[in-house]
Amino acid sequence: MFTGLIQGLGTISPQESDQLRISCSSEAADHILPGLAIGDSVAVDGVCLTVEEIHSSGFVASASPETLRRTTLGRQQLENSWVNLETSLRVGSKLGGHFVTGHVDGVGEVRSLESTANSWEITFTAPEIVARYIVPKGSIAVNGVSLTVSDCDKKGSWFKVAVIPHTFAETNLQYLQPDSLVNLEGDILGKYVERFLDFGLSRETSPSWGEVPSLETITPAFLAEHGYL
Repeated sequence: MFTGLIQGLGTISPQESDQLRISCSSEAADHILPGLAIGDSVAVDGVCLTVEEIHSSGFVASASPETLRRTTLGRQQLENSWVNLETSLRVGSKLGGHFVTGHVDGVGEVRSLESTANSWEITFTAPEIVARYIVPKGSIAVNGVSLTVSDCDKKGSWFKVAVIPHTFAETNLQYLQPDSLVNLEGDILGKYVERFLDFGLSRETSPSWGEVPSLETITPAFLAEHGYL
């Protein structure tokens, strides 16, 4: 589990088989490498990878064929380009972004970038598998960066974010150009809501402990009774 707050940048060099060597920038090394252990999880451009080897300037991790197929990590243009790095969330750590699992839903594309007085406005297109979880003011991870959706169409097929200067300068979002590909992960809370609604249970009365409530029973009174209002 991650927060979407990037700790530094690194570069990727493919190794034998499905291994990837990630070299940290000097600044990232100070945050990533101390305390890093074999078996730890690190988000690389939003993709959760397991550390298999540790070196003085970085680490080695493996990516499955499925991961390479579903993310930008398997694309040649990523080699030697900057990637965002974040170690996993630890108990007691600050949660400054939102819950990011590191399980990328799909690959999006940059439509446009515009510099404003106090931010960079970036518009992306999103595949349908991600678009369903995109809502105005909702959270989304772009290359592992926790961002807030400032605008989108009704289907979520495109969305816009406003990136503050600090985030822009400290992540690889600064290197994006129109048509650049990015890893997208929808908000996990939206996925659980979708799953809940898909059950389609219809119960006439308020559920007992351990039972799943139906849509008909989820009223303001029900939410207040259970401490949600």
